[in-house]
Amino acid sequence: MDNTDTFAGKWHQMKGKVKEKWRKLTDNDITQVNGKREQLLGRLQERYGWEKQKAEEELKSFESCCSKECKENCKDDAKRKVG
Repeated sequence: MDNTDTFAGKWHQMKGKVKEKWRKLTDNDITQVNGKREQLLGRLQERYGWEKQKAEEELKSFESCCSKECKENCKDDAKRKVG
């Protein structure tokens, strides 16, 4: 599975966090993105006036954070089930 598929697969988990992080994105933006990473990059460039490279850096940082957070949440869930 490539990065695009991974992003789309986690979209429902991530979209609330996307809205929290990038408040300039509208509900319509979120709906239009619908798990498409390239669409989100375009919306970030449009709303924040970023160059593509800047939007890519911001999104990669966000994805890294989400990935770490998901792993931590999974560990916490596992601890609760065991204990």
